[in-house]
Amino acid sequence: MPKTSRRTDGCRNRTRSHPRCTLALATTALAASITLSAPATTALAAGITPPTPAAATPPHADSVARHPQAVTAAQQQAVLNYWTPDRIAALTEPSSADQPPKSGPDGAPWTGSDTLGRTVGRLFFTDHGEDASCTATVVTSANRSTVVTGGHCVNSPNLLGEDNQWTTNVMFVPGYRDGRAPYGKFVGRLGVADTTWLRYDAIDSRTYDGHDQAFVVLGTDTRGRPVQDVIGAVQRIAFDKPGDRTVHEFGYPRSASDPARQGLPEYTGARLAHCTGPAREDPGTPDFPEPRGEWGTACVMGGGASGGPRMTGFDPVSGLGTVVGVNTHSALLTPAGEVCADPDTPPCQRHLVGPQFTTTITRPLYEAAQHAA
Repeated sequence: MPKTSRRTDGCRNRTRSHPRCTLALATTALAASITLSAPATTALAAGITPPTPAAATPPHADSVARHPQAVTAAQQQAVLNYWTPDRIAALTEPSSADQPPKSGPDGAPWTGSDTLGRTVGRLFFTDHGEDASCTATVVTSANRSTVVTGGHCVNSPNLLGEDNQWTTNVMFVPGYRDGRAPYGKFVGRLGVADTTWLRYDAIDSRTYDGHDQAFVVLGTDTRGRPVQDVIGAVQRIAFDKPGDRTVHEFGYPRSASDPARQGLPEYTGARLAHCTGPAREDPGTPDFPEPRGEWGTACVMGGGASGGPRMTGFDPVSGLGTVVGVNTHSALLTPAGEVCADPDTPPCQRHLVGPQFTTTITRPLYEAAQHAA
């Protein structure tokens, strides 16, 4: 039975860059894996108190879970000190100098408006003692300090689907490129996720995949400025929008499902990648059923692209659009949106999909984040 959202080595096939999860990206000739050599670390290394496992959240509690990250000046400085150039480099795969450039709608380096590049960035964090990265986007907010990302970039279980924990050492770098932080580094001070997501077990996709979304409220930069004031731009966010639209997806992947693009800078975590095309809804399979509302377009971006924005109404000239969802996992679909009968032959394509934002799930999270002091 072909699987639209595959799991490998006990790990949900999320598109996060993580040293402990092997991410299978099936194509006609490739099963790419992500492995890191960064040393295992704990939250104590950054001077932050380890979190209480989130699985203890009462099942009938408020749907919004708020978790303090690095709150004090000392804690925020400890996170900045933690992310040394060597640690960041360990989360960036070596580029292949011999690989000729290849681009297409399903994957290309972002070379357009700098405004877009400022609003999207890499999100670094530590999960269960290991370093990892996702993608996040600055969205309009009352506190001018809010980014949206994937739920599993903020809270996740271990490889056995147990011991859900909030990530630590959270740091956002807008406009990240080739190890540089042109607009500074911003430490996460509050994580906001859905209480249902906190019970995610890495198995029950129908129950949890629609909740794989979260927000992070950032601290200010070294000059006391919120991120929106520094980058001078922001993306809109919307809820309950139709999913079947042309979309633009962005991310900092560390892998590509296309062998011809593996090793290019935009698939090593070093640079921003981009996909565009008609969105299709992941119908799931009997083995791995999906909830309604998991949308995305054909895209070769792999691990590290999780949490990246899915936008509609995007203007490549201005670099602005509306974020209507986030990247979370892969699906093998035909151009008509059907599950591939044979994943290894055309017209089967790998799609990068994730939950469409809704008033029911997303809006309470967004309101809690944007009004956080």
